[in-house]
This record gives sequence, C-alpha cells and structure tokens, in this order.
Amino acid sequence: MKNKIVWKLSAYFIASLIVFTLIIVGIFIAYFRTNTIELKQSELKERATKISETLSSINETNAGKGQGSGYGAYIKFLNDIDMAEVWIVDENLDIITYGLGQHAVTTTNELPDNAKQIVDEVFAGNTEFSENFNDLLNTPSLTVGTPIKSQDGSIIGVVLLHSPVNGINIAISNGILILGLSILIALIITILLSIWFSHRFVKPLKRINLAAIKLAEGDYAVKADIKQKDEIGTLANNIDILAERLDEASKESEKLENLRREFIANISHELRTPISVIRGSLEALVDGVVTEENKTKEFYSQMLSESKHLQRLVNDLLDLSRLQNMDFQLEMSTVNLCDVVSDVTRSAKSLANKNNIAIEFENCADNYAVFGDFDRLRQMILIIMDNAVKFSKPNGHIYINLSQKEKLVLSIRDEGLGIPPQDLPYIFDRFYKTNSENNKTGTGLGLAIAKQIAQRHNIDLEVLSTLGSGSEFLFTFKNISSGYTENN
Repeated sequence: MKNKIVWKLSAYFIASLIVFTLIIVGIFIAYFRTNTIELKQSELKERATKISETLSSINETNAGKGQGSGYGAYIKFLNDIDMAEVWIVDENLDIITYGLGQHAVTTTNELPDNAKQIVDEVFAGNTEFSENFNDLLNTPSLTVGTPIKSQDGSIIGVVLLHSPVNGINIAISNGILILGLSILIALIITILLSIWFSHRFVKPLKRINLAAIKLAEGDYAVKADIKQKDEIGTLANNIDILAERLDEASKESEKLENLRREFIANISHELRTPISVIRGSLEALVDGVVTEENKTKEFYSQMLSESKHLQRLVNDLLDLSRLQNMDFQLEMSTVNLCDVVSDVTRSAKSLANKNNIAIEFENCADNYAVFGDFDRLRQMILIIMDNAVKFSKPNGHIYINLSQKEKLVLSIRDEGLGIPPQDLPYIFDRFYKTNSENNKTGTGLGLAIAKQIAQRHNIDLEVLSTLGSGSEFLFTFKNISSGYTENN
C-alpha cells in the first residue's frame, strides 16, 4: 500500500509492453508468412523456368522422334533431386509425362484442382501461381506454371511444378515460437526494469511527501533538496520556497506576538502611572487627608496634568491604531508643502519662545505641491518640531529647509542634545523613550506616529544625529503633484 505509484507505473509499463507485443506478433505472423510464400513462389518460378527452358532444348534435339520423347528420364531425375511434383501437360490438360516416371497417362485426376486455369494463363503467355489444398499430397501446396516453347516460339506445353508448403508452415511456427520465447524473456527483464525505474521515479516524491508532512507539523526548516530539471524538480523547489516563506512568516508572527505582548505591557505601564496618581490624589482628598487649600490646589493640578497626559496617550494610541489599519482612509489631495510647514512653524513658535529658541524658516518662494492629507502631514511635521523644541538647548536654533533638485526634501535640524548611537535604530518603535530629563512627559508614541504617517504618504523618513551637537530629520517626498495652483 505504501508503493501504490510504483505498482501502478509498473502495471502501465507492462500493459503497454503486452499491447506492443501483440501488435508485433500480429504483424510478424502476417508479413512473415506472406514473405515466406513469396520467396517460395520466386524459387519455384525460377526452377520451373529453368525446367521449361531445358525441356524446350530437349524438344528441339528430339524433333521428329515423337511427342514427349526424352522427357520422362529428365522429369524422374528432377523428382529425385527436387522433392517436388512435376507435370508436363498440353493445352487440353493431357499429361505428356509426370514426375513419377510414368508416361502417356491420359487422366487428369492427379493434377491440381485449378490446373485448367493455370494452363490457360500460361498458354496466354503468362507465368501463373496458385496456392490451394492438394488432395493427392493431402497438404496445402504451391503450384507454378511456365510455358515450354518450340523452336518457332509457339507454346507446345506447360510445366506444372507442385510443392507442398509444410516446410513454410513449420518455419512460421518455429519463427513464432522463437519470437514468443524472446518476448517472454524481454517481458521478464522489462518488468524488473520497470519496477526498478518506478522506484527511482517515486523516490523524490517520497522525499517531497516527507517534507510536506514535516511542514504540516510545523518544522519549517525542512528541505526536499531535490535537483532535477523536470516537473518533480520544480515541485520540490516550490516546496523548498514554501518552507522558506513559512519559516519567515513564522518568525514574523513570533516577532509580532512579542511586539503585541510588549505593546500590552507598555500600555499597561503607561496607563497605570497616571491612573495611580489620579486615584491616590482623589483618595487623599476624599478621606480628608489633605485639607490645606494650597495642598488641595496642588493635588488638583497634579490630577489635571495626569489626566491630560492620559488623554494624550489615548489619543496617540488611537491615531497609531488608525494609521496602521490600511482600511483607514486618508483625505488625500494636492497640498502646498510650504503652507503645511508654515502652519506648523506658527504653532511651534509659542512653545519655542519660552526657551528663547529661534525657528528659522523663510517663506517658500516656490509652491512645492505634494499629494497627501494636510492634517496628517501637519501632525507628522509638528511631532518632529515638538521634539526639536523639547530637546534643544536654551537660546538655540531650529533650522527648517525645503529644497527640490532630483527629489523634494524637507529638513528639520536642531542644536540640541542629540541621540545616542545605541538608541538611533529604535527611536521609531512604539513606547521607546530615551533616558533623558527632557523626555519624562513623553508617551513614546510620537515618532512611531510620524513614521506611520510618512509610510502612508510614501515618504522616506531618516534621522542624522551627533551626540551633543543636535539632530536632523529628513523627509524625502515621492508623491509630488504637478500642476499645483494657489486655488488648491
């Protein structure tokens, strides 16, 4: 049962060989007998022709000595060495002489059944053949008739050469027997070879099946590892590709599961702190632990600050969730990037002025048209500006530059603390925050949101930073819109 394909293939091979054998045997029997009879006829014709020519010469030598003179001894000699019956007859089927040495016999009972037809054809100038059953010889026979011509070319008699075909049938039987034995031996050898070839054919299929079973069991490191330039090789290669992709998907799924766990843990941690502060403050106020007016106001201010932080955290989570959902549609249209940056600069200046931080951005002389969502682009740039202000030193500068050569690039550069090299690969991860006094109130979601907005707009976002010298965020826009007008 484990080798069904092997036996099926073997059965197909054997069945095909048997059909082929039957066809070959049929063709052999048909053509071998025909060709053998044709060879016998050719041989008889040649012998009969030589006999008739000899008899014609005897007739010329014995002219005037009587009809049939000299024929008897010659015919007896022929029968002795030729192992065939020979008759010499005239047009009326009168036997001049025949092969047993007898002469002047007038009966025609000993002649073949269709002798009349053969003699008529010969006297018409043809050499005639006939195959029938001879009662005298009690066997199938071949008969050939050739003319005996006189000196003037006229036909004076017919030589009937009669030979049994037992030898032919025996030869055919022997040929069939030899053919049958050869085919039987060939069948045995072919069956053994077909089983061996079938096992070799099925062997890679077994390896592919084993690989598929292991894949179903979750072993994605398995390989069929079959190198064949045929359909089986293609199937094995596809199985290997499938295994690689399932392995990648498994690792990615495991990575996403870890991220999910970290995400839940981070959310729990971020939510627990403000909730704990708010609850502790409320308990203190409700229980009357804090009664002084100054202390009470301090507790209320702390609860308000924590509730704002909690609201900001929830809003960031909602924004990040929406942006990561590809079904969430952005309101895309053609916008002027100068307008977006100018609006963000105005909003950031109020915060920057508190620390005497100058934001240097000249109004755009050109209209840089891009295709995007105005509000989301503003949110993305504002997140970077907010961080630039947050991490800048007092009396510092923030430089904003828009340029377009081969691509449209927005640069926001500060002179702040910079980002440690070990933190650079992770700054766009959710809830990742650097250990800095300036970042205590951050949710760790701002840069992750900015990254998601950039990806949804097909924008390359990268950061260059030197510790102690500041950071530069570069936005490379690919969805540039043509034909922008002031009405847009």
